[in-house]
This record gives sequence, structure tokens and C-alpha cells, in this order.
Amino acid sequence: MPVETTLKTRRERLPLNGVDTPTLFATLDAVKGQPELAKFQFRARNRWQNGTLSESTISTFSGAGGEHAHKTAFKVAADHPAVLVAEDRAPLPVEYLLHALASCITGGIANIAAARGITLREVESTIEGDIDLLGIFGMSKEVRNGYQGIRASFSIKGDATPEQLQDIVEQSRARSAVYDVLTNGVPVSLSVNAG
Repeated sequence: MPVETTLKTRRERLPLNGVDTPTLFATLDAVKGQPELAKFQFRARNRWQNGTLSESTISTFSGAGGEHAHKTAFKVAADHPAVLVAEDRAPLPVEYLLHALASCITGGIANIAAARGITLREVESTIEGDIDLLGIFGMSKEVRNGYQGIRASFSIKGDATPEQLQDIVEQSRARSAVYDVLTNGVPVSLSVNAG
């Protein structure tokens, strides 16, 4: 009986989809050798402006064995819409949560596709969250304050089979930090300095 031998050729790792794939793999190799490099802390500082408007500054974080600063200090505002008796000067905090989920999974899709040598042509998503404000208003003890359900829908096109593209989205979902926080929860502590 003949024995088939399959020789796999190693694909050259080149930047793809705007992702620096060689550096991505070099980073993964560095973390394999020093797992403590994977420990990060991200931060946001928020300050009330007026009404329901507040602004967060995101500028520094720690990780990879040191302190880092973003190239610029990002400022993002949050407000409530007019229908909730505010001035609608920025998205709602719960809308940022939907953005965080979509952008986390989309970023993962770009990295995973590049690592697999798949060129992406388009990635779009729609994230919807259902919320009943009876909980926030304190009008019902049976209704929770947060979302009761979130639906994410992704559309992806690239030079791969539909099954391969679907597998990329699934892999990104499985590795998404935001998806993990939303579906598994995380301990949150709160302290107050009043004066």
C-alpha cells in the first residue's frame, strides 16, 4: 500500500489587513517565553461636566513589564438623550458597552485573519441591547438595571470560504476580553472619597 507524504510549506508572514503580522507573532513568541509580560492594567479617569455629561480621559496603562502612555490622551464623553431629560451631547454609557463589544471582536477578526493569511474585504457588525428602564428608575425590583439581552450580528467578506470566515469570527468571539467580561462577569469594587 503506498504511503502518502504531505509536505507543508510554511507561509511567509507578511503584514496583512493593516496588521503587522510579523510583529504580532514576535510578540506572541516573547510572551510564550515570559508569561508575566501578558499582565496589563488599563485605566480611565472620569470627570463630571454638568447635567448628565461627563468626560473620561484614557491616557496611560501598564503592561509588557512597564508603564506606557497612548500617543495621545483620548477624551470620550457620555451623556443622556433628550427623551431621558438631558442634552444628548454624547452617547450613553450603555451604548459605549455595545461599541466595546463590536470593536473588540472586530479587532480580533483582523488579527486572526492576518495570522491565517486571509485578506479581508469587509467586516461589519450590528450590536443591539435590550434594556427596561423600570430597573434604573427604581420602579420594579424584578427588572435588572442593565441589559436583559444583547444580540451581535457580523457580516464578513474576504478571500476564504464562508466556513473559514465564520471560524475567524467564532475564534475572535472566543478570545474577546469584552465578550468574556459581559458573559462571565467580573468583580467590581467601588470606593468613595467624600468631602
